[in-house]
Amino acid sequence: MATSSPLLSAEGLTKRYGDTLALDALDLSIAPGEVYCLLGANGAGKSTTINCFLDFVRPDGGVAKIGGQVVAQHPLETKKRLAYIPETVMLYGNLSGLENLEYFATLATGARPATEELVAHLITAGLRDDQIRQRVGGYSKGMRQKVGIAIALAKRADVLLLDEPTSGLDPKASNEFHRLLGLLRERGAAVLMATHDLFRAKESGTRIGIMKAGRKVAELRADEIGHADLEKLYLTHMHD
Repeated sequence: MATSSPLLSAEGLTKRYGDTLALDALDLSIAPGEVYCLLGANGAGKSTTINCFLDFVRPDGGVAKIGGQVVAQHPLETKKRLAYIPETVMLYGNLSGLENLEYFATLATGARPATEELVAHLITAGLRDDQIRQRVGGYSKGMRQKVGIAIALAKRADVLLLDEPTSGLDPKASNEFHRLLGLLRERGAAVLMATHDLFRAKESGTRIGIMKAGRKVAELRADEIGHADLEKLYLTHMHD
């Protein structure tokens, strides 16, 4: 369990869509240097949880907090601390990776970073020199994800929200994304990742939560369970 003050926390987080209970009094706490992976089937509440932290949806009960601030009460302040990487990172296809990073970093910080600094972030995120100035319209999904990581680095975000970031990536790109998550952990970021990928949750996560019908039905440390036992536990909860 987390031993330092959490950067991300949910306290009794509840959300309804009509008669559907999407989140049922969810409690969650993620400290600096943690990668918390939320596992669950479609409709389990993973994306709704992330959307509450983003203030894309407002909870009907409980609170989502970033750095101790209630997101619904401080939406602009909390957004300054976070970076969001969805399944497909939305970038401007007619601009290069460098130009996209310059645009989004300037938007986030209010000042234009030096080109050398932006190039360094893209290299750190795994893009090659010859890819940095290519138009994003020709990028693979994995390359787009790397620009998303570079944006987080340029913004100096200490909170990352990832929604199925490795979906559709080939094994090499998925492994590279795992390396980048390790880099962000080392820099003290708190990461919440919603995923269907049990293998990647075990490899990349420090803690794993299993969600079903809006409730967290299990929580465990990733280093305390093997791949086969995690799969068995997950399937047991899905069939209950």
